[in-house]
Amino acid sequence: MPEATKSPLPWWHDAVIYQVYPRSFADGNGDGMGDLPGITSRLGHLKELGVDAVWLSPFYSSPQADAGYDVSDYRQVDELFGTLADFDALRDRAHGLGLKVIVDLVPNHTSDQHVWFQEALAAAPGSEARERYMFRPGKDAVPGSGDGTVPPNDWNSLFGGPAWTRITEADGTPGEWYLHLFAAAQPDLNWENPVVRAEFEDVLRFWLDRGVDGFRVDVAHGMVKAEGLPDWSAHVAMVEGTKKRAKEKVPPPPPYFDQDGVHEIYRSWNRLLAGYDGDRVLVAEAWVEPASRLARYIRQDEMQQAFNFGYMCSGWDAEKLGGSIKSSLQAVAEVDRPCTWVLSNHDSVRHPSRFGLSDPTTYPHGISSKDEQPNEALGLARARAATMITMALPGSAYIYQGEELGLPEHTTLAARFRQDPSFIRTKGQETGRDGCRIPLPWAKDEPNFGFSAVPDDGEPAAPWLPQPSKYGRYAADQQSGVEHSTLELYRALLAERRARSLGTGTLRWPRIHKPKAGILAFENSGVLVIANMSEAPVELPRGYRVLLRSQAAAVSHGRVKPNRAVWLVAGQGGA
Repeated sequence: MPEATKSPLPWWHDAVIYQVYPRSFADGNGDGMGDLPGITSRLGHLKELGVDAVWLSPFYSSPQADAGYDVSDYRQVDELFGTLADFDALRDRAHGLGLKVIVDLVPNHTSDQHVWFQEALAAAPGSEARERYMFRPGKDAVPGSGDGTVPPNDWNSLFGGPAWTRITEADGTPGEWYLHLFAAAQPDLNWENPVVRAEFEDVLRFWLDRGVDGFRVDVAHGMVKAEGLPDWSAHVAMVEGTKKRAKEKVPPPPPYFDQDGVHEIYRSWNRLLAGYDGDRVLVAEAWVEPASRLARYIRQDEMQQAFNFGYMCSGWDAEKLGGSIKSSLQAVAEVDRPCTWVLSNHDSVRHPSRFGLSDPTTYPHGISSKDEQPNEALGLARARAATMITMALPGSAYIYQGEELGLPEHTTLAARFRQDPSFIRTKGQETGRDGCRIPLPWAKDEPNFGFSAVPDDGEPAAPWLPQPSKYGRYAADQQSGVEHSTLELYRALLAERRARSLGTGTLRWPRIHKPKAGILAFENSGVLVIANMSEAPVELPRGYRVLLRSQAAAVSHGRVKPNRAVWLVAGQGGA
């Protein structure tokens, strides 16, 4: 009897997925704000880059208290970004180019302007409307002992300040408190309520019926809170999770994150997506450690992918990065899922700037003019080398918009322009994420560096966040077709990655891999990757030729220079 033919892997198994932050990708009408028509007009850039899918950060109706992560209507496009018809046009154009479309889903909280929350404010304590959210009386709301002025517990918001806000009841008296792990304008939903679960399953169907190929799930480790909402006042940071000292064991999760109950939600969503064709995907944004615990989110009956924040936070360090790669691959192997690799996103300082700091393993929450300014050239060299590593790893890779241009963080953005609620709620103690969200430069000599279409009646409006003047030299039109530019490096890496099936390969650690000496090296599908993170040149092994290099002069006299990386294949010459 002949051996059964193995079914092909789903498209997302080895996909390269490009994150679009709609506000800052392309402005189609010249009002200074990115929009869906602008994205549609630039999809050809993504096709030429060689990615497989586009992931759109939120574009839903929203008061924009947190740049769209405060959703007031999950089934409608915010007028800032266009209309549902504009989304349909974007989807059709993307699919016509062979690109999958993933949309953001924000299930932990809604906007305080959502019709549900407005109904809750008007309703009485204990009502069905309030049961959709996390309303609680004050801790001291006991007859004869207090009037409810103390919050239900001591939880803190990830954006700074307390995680509870007290409302005024319809009759004008001080009332209950509601939970918001983020901004006060983002009240947490009660996921113990079956009405909430049914609503979001309907939201999933709405977008699946509209042709989306999957969902990136915001705060996927949230939603379910520990029974009794116990006190827990330790600090939790965006992306990094709970703060801990070096050599300290991973602490238990907060009572509002990574609770076992979230997994049943994703099992139900998995079953829902399985009813649609085309290998639809769920991607978890889950700040969970260690890697083995993160892997629980991508078990076969749950989600398909989870962002690998351990890899992103490893910095420019051979031991940390190599250790993260090993532990990540080991963890996903236990659940037979692919790993994901990501260097930057809309919540993090761009990696060319992080890698240009005196300690390139630090993970600052924004960089301002008062902070250490990165070494721009050194940071870019290391970023390009890190991309050489990332694109050769088995699994799926994510690109944050603009990293293919080598864009640095805007590190001197004036306080008056900052809009991140974490900056506002901490009164500037946390710089926030605005610096990585600056509108993209497409053309050096056009208004707004080509970010905005020029309206028929005059000049486009200023971008919603100002672009630094140095962005002109990073513009796409200054790099396209230019040998050794960052854009052309990305195009070459993605082309070779696809041609050599690196995303479905198997990683092997060769003898040259010496992380303690600053040398990270691995082999995958006939490609040997060497990244020199030391301060001295590294000898190339014999019997190989250079396929790709991170810089034009990455190799000299048969050696890889510091802060450079190469892809090698068997054969002589080409160094």
